[in-house]
This record gives sequence, structure tokens and C-alpha cells, in this order.
Amino acid sequence: MARKVREVMTAAPVTMSPQTSVAEIARVMRDEGIGAVLVAEGDELRGLITDRDLAVRIVAREGNIADYSAADACSGELITVSPDDGLDRAVSLMREYAVRRLPVVEDGLPVGIVSLGDLAVERDTDSVLADISAADPNQ
Repeated sequence: MARKVREVMTAAPVTMSPQTSVAEIARVMRDEGIGAVLVAEGDELRGLITDRDLAVRIVAREGNIADYSAADACSGELITVSPDDGLDRAVSLMREYAVRRLPVVEDGLPVGIVSLGDLAVERDTDSVLADISAADPNQ
């Protein structure tokens, strides 16, 4: 069993600027088969946007979706882990803050994302969540 976040994280996360349109973010998520992107301005991590954030924070709003940017959709208060943190720390943070994904930060720079699915695949390979997480994304 892997012991460190770096062993299960998705490396080289997709990062977009706060000004990126939510439509562009949705297209990137679709084309890359991913459910989350990081929002950064220069080297500074500003937030995380999930596919659920797009649905709840943008699509469910009044008005034209085209008027919204990453800054409008992202979770601004981030809980992060280091690639050298143990998996138990990642699990504990997800539990404490009720989040499904954690940005992985090293020397102040985003280097990955670790998801609940990543941890499920690692810790309980026979679980339904592990099966779903290991499957190809829906398009």
C-alpha cells in the first residue's frame, strides 16, 4: 500500500486563471475527462473548481452562464496537502472538512490533486467507489 500522497495523486493538474470563462473550464473538463481544475494567478493558488461547483454555483444561478468566470465558481478557502504527507492525513482532512478533493502543494506551487476516489482505489480496491474511480470517464 502506498504511504504518501505523491504515490496516489494526479500529478500535473490542469490550472486555469481566475478570468477563464466557466464555459471554457467545462470544455476542458469534458475534453480531459476530469472533474476538477485548480485556479491560480501566476504561481499563487486561488481555488479549486469541480464539475459540481459549475452545476451548483453557476448553472443554477439566474442570468447568462457566459457572464461567469473561474473566480465566480471556485472554492476559495482551500485545504491542501503536501506530496510527502501520509495518506492518513489526506483522509483525515477530507473527513474533517467534508471535501472530496485536495490540492497537493509543494514549495507553494500546485503539483497535483488527490481525490476521494484515488484514496478508495489505494485503500479498498474491492469497493464500489474504487471501481467507479478506476473506470474511464463518461463523455
